[in-house]
Formats: sequence, structure tokens, C-alpha cells
Amino acid sequence: MGILRLLPLVLLLLLPPGLREYLSPAINGRVPEDDGRAAAPGGGGGVDDGAVLHPIVLVPGVSCSELEVRLTDAYRPSLPRCGAMKGKGWFGLWANCSDLPAHHYVPCFMEQMSLVYDPAAGDYRNLPGVETRVRNFGSSRGFQRNPEHTDWCLEILRQELERIGYRDGDTLFGAPYDLRYAPPVPGQSSAVFSRYFRQLTRLIEDASRRNQGRKAILFGHSFGGMVVLEFVRSTTMAWRNRHIKHLVLAAPLPAGGFMQPVQYFASGSDLLFVPGTEPLALTLRPMWRTFESAIVNFPSPAVFGQRPLVITRERNYSAHDMEDFLAAVGYGAAVEPFRRRVVPRMGYFQAPMLPTTVLNGVGIETPEQLVYWDGDFDADPEKVNGDGDEDINLVSMLAFDEQMRQQPEQNKLFKTIKLPGAKHGTIVTEDWSLKRVMQEILEANRA
Repeated sequence: MGILRLLPLVLLLLLPPGLREYLSPAINGRVPEDDGRAAAPGGGGGVDDGAVLHPIVLVPGVSCSELEVRLTDAYRPSLPRCGAMKGKGWFGLWANCSDLPAHHYVPCFMEQMSLVYDPAAGDYRNLPGVETRVRNFGSSRGFQRNPEHTDWCLEILRQELERIGYRDGDTLFGAPYDLRYAPPVPGQSSAVFSRYFRQLTRLIEDASRRNQGRKAILFGHSFGGMVVLEFVRSTTMAWRNRHIKHLVLAAPLPAGGFMQPVQYFASGSDLLFVPGTEPLALTLRPMWRTFESAIVNFPSPAVFGQRPLVITRERNYSAHDMEDFLAAVGYGAAVEPFRRRVVPRMGYFQAPMLPTTVLNGVGIETPEQLVYWDGDFDADPEKVNGDGDEDINLVSMLAFDEQMRQQPEQNKLFKTIKLPGAKHGTIVTEDWSLKRVMQEILEANRA
């Protein structure tokens, strides 16, 4: 009996050092809050059969995809220098962000990144004469590299995955997307995401074939978590069951929305970091407001009810008043796409019907109400905070959990983990929370 008790330890010592570390149950003293009804799909805490790794596809957050642009003769630049690259092929647009101010290209960047909503097509598109594409699709090493934040965009996670045996292009892949658009729900058109979903389908099938038919794990962080869910929902159940082993989602953006996008739309976003551009949020705000991704996660009435979310001296705005809010901040052009594309998705939910693990940070002050008392939307608002992960409100996370549980077959395959003290942006970079993320990826590998 003594020998049998030692057997697991002996087997553990035979594993690679990086993998061995993640099979330890300790998480630096932090105790996650696992849902009692959500036992891990598949069982315990290690990897069976000699630690065989299933291929994994990483889908990053919203600012992490690099974009290239090609300018055709149809492009009519607002400044002469913005047309300097017409007819000269593809070049980096959202790539090395440090190059933008160095080459005085920020106004051109904003113009060429901006989208137009086409009401006839019910879809977004580039400006005439502007063609864009995503760089480095398929590689986990192809995400945006920010020189001042080298740990952003799943870089630390990729390094940890490689440390336990994953290899880029063999078992480890990346699926960047065009950050300006949002994945559609059934009944909506999206030329950009239809093409992306076809690419992702081929990538997963190829990854499975490359690995003796093993199913793939899909990992999504933040906006990437929402992309993963909508991609899976766009596939048939037969395809999912054949090709997808597990979804691991870290701080996925919930369909019920949250408050941060409201502030970003009003006062500007710093998600697209361009060094030397001050004030960053206000400078880039005209461009940001044209993105579908800027409004797709506005708070829904079903989750936020009638409670005032934006407070001014003249009037308050609840989740029911977001169209009025869009007009009040001076961008009425967003009202029609909000009504036609965002409102329908607020009432839509379809469980992926796959083993799914969701990790969220909690216990961090997170804005629940924004006070622009003087109606000055250029100024930073006063904030009334509640619980969440600094970006996503706890009420939105819990609403998502409840939607997943309402379908009994999905509930059996669903695991939700709340990590006190984990922040939205650093849940995949801080040592203690990253360790838990890695443990869940390894758990997803179990036979």
C-alpha cells in the first residue's frame, strides 16, 4: 500500500518541470470561489496518459490584433500625407503603435481605421478605398506587441504554455481578428466575421489533423471570449463534437453588457495605446465611436433594469435609454446600428453545449454609475463603484452564469470560477491568477 501511495508522486516527477509545477494544488495562498454545482468537466486536477496535450487556439483581447491596410485610387484622404501610400501595397496600420506619432500618422491612422455603417447592408465597412486585413492569423506569436506593456496580449500565457510543452504552429495557435467589428448573432450579416469564422474553422480542423485527430481547446480572453462563444454557436453540433474539446474563457465579455463601454463611448477609450498622444482617449474618440465593438457590450435592460447608469443634472439614463444617450454625447450616427445590431443580441443567448470553464475576477471596485453632472462628456466622470473585475460588473457575470445553468445539458458541462482580487486585464498575467488559468487549461486536456 505504501508503494501505491508513492506512485502518483513518481509519475509526477517524470513530467516536464513546467508541467509538474501546474499540477500542484496550491495557488500562492489565494483561494478561488468555485461554484459548488460546477464540478470540473472530466474530473480531477492533472493530465492523464503521459500529459498528452490537445491543440489550443488563443483568441486575444480587443487591442491585440495587428491590422494592415492597402489604399486604392478610391481613397480620398482628408490630408495629403494620408494618401502617400496609395497604390503601394499593404502596410502596417495597427501594428507597431510607436511608429504612429513618430511618423505624424495619427490623423491618418484614425481616418483609415474608422468604419462606416451601411444601413442598406445592415453591416459595417471601411471607408471607400481602404482595404484592411489581419496579420499573422494562425500564430500565437502574431499578436500586437506594445513596447511599454510587453506582458499584454497573452504573451505571458504563451510563454507558460510553451514551458509545459506547447509549440507554436504545432500544438499552439493564435486567431487574431479585426478589433473594430463584433461577431454577429443569428440573423445578422457580417462580411468580416463570416470570413474570420471560415478561417478559424480551417485552423481548428488543421490543428486537429496535425495532432492525430485530437480535439482542440479554445481559449479566449475578454473580447476574445465573446468571439469564441459566437464562433462556436455558428457551427453545427456535429462539427463541435468532432473538433472542440473544451472552451476556457478568462473574463469573457458578457452578452448582458457592462458599464465600461458606456464611459469609453462618452469620454474616449485608452484601449488602443498610442504613446505620445495626449489626451489619448479624447484624441482617438472620434475613431473609436465608429467601431461596432465600441457599442456591442452596452448594458442590457434585462440585466441592469431601470437603475440610472449615467447621471447628469438634466436627466438620467438607464439601460433602457441608451439610444438617447448615444445622441446626447453627440454621436447620433450610432443609434441605428445600436437598434438593429446591439439590441437584438441583448435578448439572444445560446449555450455552446460543450465543456466550458469560465474564470472571472471579483472583489475589485468596478464602475456601476457614471456621473457627468454638468453634462460635460469630455471630462472624466465621477464613478459610483460596485463589485466586479475593474471592468466587468459582477451582476453581468452572474447573469451569464445563470443563462448557462438554465440549460440542463450545458449546466453539467459548465464550471465557473471567481477569483477574488483578479483584475480584468491582468487575470492572464499576474502569477497567482495565471497559475489558476494554466491549471484549468491542463484540466481541459484530460482524457
